Amino acid sequence: MDGTLSGRFARGLAVSPDRPALSADGVDVTYRELHEHALVRAGSLLAGLPGPPPTVGVLAGKGVTAYAALLAGLYSGLTVVPLQPAFPAARTRQMIEAAGVGALLADDDALPALTALHEAGVTLPTLFAPGGQPMPALDLDADSALKAPMPTRPSDTAYVLFTSGSTGRPKGVPVTHANTAHYFRLLDGRYDFGPRDRFSQTFDLNFDCAMFDLFCAWGAGATVVPVPARAYAHLPEFLAEQCVTVWFSTPSAITLVRRTGGLTPGALGSLRWSFFAGEALSCKDAEDWAAAAPGAALENLYGPTELTITVTAYRWTPGRHLNDMVPIGDVHPGHETLLLDPTGTPTTGDEGELCIAGPQSTPGYLDPADDEGRFLERDGRRFYRTGDRVRRAGDGGWLYLGRQDAQVQVHGIRVELAEVDAAARTCPGVEDAVTVAVPVDGTVELAVFHTGVPVPPARLARHLRRLLPAAVVPRAYHHLDALPLNFNRKTDRRKLASQATAVRQSAGAGGTHERRQDSQ
Repeated sequence: MDGTLSGRFARGLAVSPDRPALSADGVDVTYRELHEHALVRAGSLLAGLPGPPPTVGVLAGKGVTAYAALLAGLYSGLTVVPLQPAFPAARTRQMIEAAGVGALLADDDALPALTALHEAGVTLPTLFAPGGQPMPALDLDADSALKAPMPTRPSDTAYVLFTSGSTGRPKGVPVTHANTAHYFRLLDGRYDFGPRDRFSQTFDLNFDCAMFDLFCAWGAGATVVPVPARAYAHLPEFLAEQCVTVWFSTPSAITLVRRTGGLTPGALGSLRWSFFAGEALSCKDAEDWAAAAPGAALENLYGPTELTITVTAYRWTPGRHLNDMVPIGDVHPGHETLLLDPTGTPTTGDEGELCIAGPQSTPGYLDPADDEGRFLERDGRRFYRTGDRVRRAGDGGWLYLGRQDAQVQVHGIRVELAEVDAAARTCPGVEDAVTVAVPVDGTVELAVFHTGVPVPPARLARHLRRLLPAAVVPRAYHHLDALPLNFNRKTDRRKLASQATAVRQSAGAGGTHERRQDSQ
């Protein structure tokens, strides 16, 4: 069972049965306690259904009971679909239906999300310990506790995560136990994590990088420490108080901590490992973080969800880089790479679209129709087309150059601009809409240009908040009589992006713009 995610928790349980597996909201939960909670929940789930559902949704945030719910889903032997309670109910319903979710495991804070889902027409058997929820209830029954996690095969799907879809619906990405087994076996050989480590947990459970935090920690008998939003205002104090030794976040967190004065030299002295992924990492950000955490090795990681969490790694060394951005490193052992030129033809050059084949690649999307254009068969290998442009970076492996298509990273969340376009067009009064990305403080914000009736920005933002995750709701809205066209008679996105950037810079320099609308 060591090759499964449940097996990794079992390793930690054997090493640290009475040490905390989780330290959240001032509460420590030992490995033994979390194991027993998960066995009861998994057993209650299976006993309360007429037959096992094909998949189980885990509707959970980052509170204490969220982790018991996630682990219970894995212990049940079923495919787990992590669901974010803060997402719009309509979007979550799309995920539930696409993945064939037959039951829900919810944490203590999920009642508002369950109510919204019920109002959106979702009616699923749900294990929700506090009771009083609108779904058909499954009872938490200690007598139904499993004796041990249910067995699974390497080819079984461990979990399904959803990425943005150009059609306006999320795309489901199945990740197998074989995928994760290869991944964590490599990490075990690369890092020296042990029982005394304490891992930050900055990612929501529906973000694949959360699996790095959880199962690197639990495979080593270490402790997971969820980082609440309020902690970023005083991050050095929080990390010192919690004795955090391993940090992992998107690079956007560096900008946030810098703004709050937390990046002074030596301020993050408890850290011995620092990891960043989800966005390009600048050398300036890496230098500042490394100075604040002088005792930590710093690595830049990269990987689409389709390639199981991260598939490259680069160890940062201060003062050795001529580029503005930190390389993403070499692809994990056991994988092959292929570059495509702008026409989609394989090239032997040093720059192109990165394609990767190997044991971390998903078998394909939940909907086979989504596979078209994303996979390439060559010499008996199936390559995943990442859509990312890279260049050889000498001993740094690969240097990330940007997206090949209209997909961007917003605060670490990958979103296809076409999905935002499609959502904006559903707003009454909007005829056409085009979304562009605007660079802001090391990350990007989204801006929408729309035609039709001059819809007030606040109304359009409210409409999109019902359809999109909060982090990717555009921050600026611009009405046009007509969208500009380039010489190919296609929408001139470059011109729109330039216009949005100029407006954003004007606002940042002290100007204002009446059509700017914060999404918070």
